[in-house]
Amino acid sequence: MNKLDAALNFHQTALRVRNQRQELLASNIANADTPHYKARDLDFKAAMQSALQQSGSAGTRSAGNSAGSASAGGLQQTNSMHLSGSGNSGLGGSDPLFRSVLQSSVDGNTVDMDVERNAYVDNGIRYEASLTMISGQIKKMLSAISGQ
Repeated sequence: MNKLDAALNFHQTALRVRNQRQELLASNIANADTPHYKARDLDFKAAMQSALQQSGSAGTRSAGNSAGSASAGGLQQTNSMHLSGSGNSGLGGSDPLFRSVLQSSVDGNTVDMDVERNAYVDNGIRYEASLTMISGQIKKMLSAISGQ
């Protein structure tokens, strides 16, 4: 992995995990009136750690080591760079979890709109903060390259 990739890898991974969490939260909000819908969310810390470990090992992996090996999902991989088929939705090995029920409803729906809206806004603000940090890093690199 080159230095530019290493410098931006953390924020790239954070943006990817935050985006996936935002999609889950939006799905929860959209299904607030769906009977028996169970609200889902990510454990951001666990998903981030798993995604960072996965991206770190991808940089050191050599192509062709496990050609023809069966993965944990039961699919046969013909190249070590193929996806494992484990069904983790690209979350770096961290599957969405069901949110704990704070207030039960008659129809079995576990979406609490106050919790979902707060989590959605908080995640959105943190996503914007990551974008700002990436932008700052790129500006610093450009000023270093241009010699200003």
